[in-house]
Amino acid sequence: MSDGTLTVYLAQHPIFKGLKQEHIALIGSLARLVEFDAQQRVFEQDKPAKHFYIVRSGSVTVEIPSIDGEPLAIQKLGSGSMLGWSWLIAPYRWAFDARATSPSSVIAVDGERLRAACEADPQLGYELLKRFAVLMAERLNAARRTAIRHYAGA
Repeated sequence: MSDGTLTVYLAQHPIFKGLKQEHIALIGSLARLVEFDAQQRVFEQDKPAKHFYIVRSGSVTVEIPSIDGEPLAIQKLGSGSMLGWSWLIAPYRWAFDARATSPSSVIAVDGERLRAACEADPQLGYELLKRFAVLMAERLNAARRTAIRHYAGA
């Protein structure tokens, strides 16, 4: 997938719809396609969050690590799903684990460079913060629902 194709895909993605064309072009210039094997970790809780991801194909599960036993799966994400908001919020460390549950192709966007662009262009920063806040709320609500179900059954 070329940079131009990535930019077209990003422009059509619901989270970026309505952004200025120059903002879409910037995000596209910071994106690359990454492949993960089944069971390969995409990121790990409390490690530096330097990217965010969009699942192109395959599936990725967001998990809460366990001290003993299997991690607690809070969301299974498929094609088109956004993955990762920790790149945007200090201290820029992952709040969850993520693991590919099947061979997966994802678009990785350089969050560090995009965050710097947001500092230079507050309008871009505000637009992305509004959009990623929805993702944060969704992920945290999924974690809460999963924890309630888990502990209610324990």
